[in-house]
Amino acid sequence: MIQPATPSWKLPAALAATLLVGAVLGWLADGHVAVGVALVAVAEVVLLLTRIGHQTPPMMATPAAASPLQHDRFMMRSRRIASSLRDLRNAASQLPDAVVLLDRQQQIRWFNHAAENLLGLRRPQDRGAPLQQRMAGSDLADWLRRGTQEPLSDIAAPGQADSQINVSMLPFGDHEQLLLARDISHLNRLEQIRRDFVANVSHELRTPLTVIHGYLELLDLEDVPELAPVLSEMRAQSKRMGQIVEDLLTLSRLETQHQVADERVPMASLLATVRKEAEALSQGRHRIVLESTAEADLLGSPKDLHSALSNLVSNAVRYTPTGGSITIRWQRVPDGAVYSVSDTGFGIPATHLARLTERFYRISSSRSRDSGGTGLGLSIVKHVLNLHQAQLQIDSTPGVGSTFACHFGHARLLTPGGSDDD
Repeated sequence: MIQPATPSWKLPAALAATLLVGAVLGWLADGHVAVGVALVAVAEVVLLLTRIGHQTPPMMATPAAASPLQHDRFMMRSRRIASSLRDLRNAASQLPDAVVLLDRQQQIRWFNHAAENLLGLRRPQDRGAPLQQRMAGSDLADWLRRGTQEPLSDIAAPGQADSQINVSMLPFGDHEQLLLARDISHLNRLEQIRRDFVANVSHELRTPLTVIHGYLELLDLEDVPELAPVLSEMRAQSKRMGQIVEDLLTLSRLETQHQVADERVPMASLLATVRKEAEALSQGRHRIVLESTAEADLLGSPKDLHSALSNLVSNAVRYTPTGGSITIRWQRVPDGAVYSVSDTGFGIPATHLARLTERFYRISSSRSRDSGGTGLGLSIVKHVLNLHQAQLQIDSTPGVGSTFACHFGHARLLTPGGSDDD
């Protein structure tokens, strides 16, 4: 028996509710409202198509058996579903993110207007065409050919050479796929403005801070003993501010680099230097051990690698209580070599691990300030490793300690004492 038709005034409300659900889900998923709306809208389109295919009353096969009232109700229901389908399709067509529905052969079934602008698709000629063939010569085509499930970040839009997009592929329906592409050009411009601002402000602050710190160093604390505590604190804070400025300038430089000038980095001497720096910072409060078995040098920037590796050691010294131990290791692994720093410090709760490399992110602000940290060290480490195609892995257990490991691939390893071409 066919269900009574839903009053027509309820259709806009149902559509609005559907899109609202998508917006809420998208907002919960890192603020991607448009993506949530797109997914729900396209899902509803496919659902409606399925209903059309499966809800045809049996009596339609034998029209003589259907009463005029049943026939009218069925036609009204069909028109209502078709109207809802058009509304959802129109809503999805107006989304700012590109949406492309692909079949199991990655042929284009449907796409919205944003896909025309960002991906250069054209209707009706591109419907049914293989997307990989249509995107030939672009980074997107290579990504589709590899069949990777990882999102593709910050590539030139095939349809707009001056725009950048992020692309992701989601499984959908019966072995179908949904390609989503988001225009991130405005975000990149804002990020460039932020980098320029930070770099300019840091440069402007460097000179006055240097002058202030210099005059504070000239003051003799014995001449004004009553001001000695104040002057000591001013010296410490001016020195810390100077270090923050230097770290910000380092970060600004690293963020604008796309590659490094490769040189041989002798690991034996670098490890010895890092250990001496750790012992100087520790001042005998910790047991510091160096284990080097890799027998390999690195190819990269000596200055940047020294900055990254020493940052990890200085962090271990700062956040390990007196009497603890710190172990520096350089060892071979099947896919390359690993530099790691293990400590018996406070440890880090798992909820913080994913954000540790964000600039100024701190687990405990007071502890970081007391230790003399700037909150930028791990961000510098991440950027240096990215420039050397290396990865940072963090393992930590609260109350037990932490291990920060830098994984370098075979391409970055050199035989000690050999030429730079080996």
